[in-house]
Amino acid sequence: MTRPIRSKALVYFGQSGQLVLEELDVPPLKLGQALVRVDGCTLCGSDLHSLHGRRQVPTPTILGHEIVGSLVEMEASFPRSDIEGEPLAIGDRVTWAIVANCGTCFYCQRGLEQKCENACKYGHMGFDSGHVLSGGLSEYCILGSGTHVIKVPRSVSLELITPASCATATVMAAMSDLPDPAAIASRIAILGAGMLGLTACAVAKQRGWKEVVVVDPISSKRELALRFGATQAFSSEDWLVHTKHDKGYGFDTVLELSGAQMMMVPALESLRLGGHLVLVGAVFPVPPITLLPEQIVRNQITLRGIHNYRPKHLSEAVQFLVQHGQTYAFADLVSSWHDLTEVEALVQNGLTSSQVRLGVKP
Repeated sequence: MTRPIRSKALVYFGQSGQLVLEELDVPPLKLGQALVRVDGCTLCGSDLHSLHGRRQVPTPTILGHEIVGSLVEMEASFPRSDIEGEPLAIGDRVTWAIVANCGTCFYCQRGLEQKCENACKYGHMGFDSGHVLSGGLSEYCILGSGTHVIKVPRSVSLELITPASCATATVMAAMSDLPDPAAIASRIAILGAGMLGLTACAVAKQRGWKEVVVVDPISSKRELALRFGATQAFSSEDWLVHTKHDKGYGFDTVLELSGAQMMMVPALESLRLGGHLVLVGAVFPVPPITLLPEQIVRNQITLRGIHNYRPKHLSEAVQFLVQHGQTYAFADLVSSWHDLTEVEALVQNGLTSSQVRLGVKP
């Protein structure tokens, strides 16, 4: 591949809904870096929250962190194998963890690589950080030192694999360290049927959860969830009534993936003794909720927050999509592909309830 001198990119300067198409220099690689041509980037819900001012990011910046690309250049010290030990070469298609981490700081040493004190977080870096070409809404992206890369088979479609580095890997993190569903008559409630929720339904089904209940206010998404492994689907109002009159023991686990503040306390109350509540969706400011410490203590509730994921969860995500992605028609969730010149108009016009992901092919 010929090394580019310039890269077209959509730059977000902090004005709600506005992206500016610019040409940026492609600098020489620094120690441990690689250059990739962006093959595809899907727009995550948090990208849209950032773009509309509901979630603060440093600006100017290039958004987009669900990225698949092809290797164009590797600096001499960039690893020649991926996190699974597969050899890497120019032209290989890869995806990578949302955070490049140093491996030595306080949080890296404690298994929180996604909270690295020296992190480069793709699709979230301001230009003044020195990481300019670090988002997916660009023709090219520079992978920083400490990036966890995994090779992606070209036989797997972009529609299927591009969300792996955010949505799928985050679900793998959220569903780690839960009780073995095969050992009990397991019940899980999944609040929200966007990309995270649909992925969670499919993963729960494959892992042997007996009852997979999904909750979403949009009927088309509830119908979609039933195709992705849910055994029941409720509107928010109906679920609240259902749980109030449920004569069973409650749910073993509730995954809160929507960020809807009104659902968090009912989620806690719907758990059985010893149940798990995993909060994932509130990646933007929401009003506070009232928790009763005695309720958590006496009911022996485990409450966890999950933000992003560890490198091993990316490996699990890619493996899951390669093995099971076609079973659950994940490729259909990317409703359409667009070039850089079309993205701003699409975002300003808003997404319809039937769209889970928009794809961008720079």
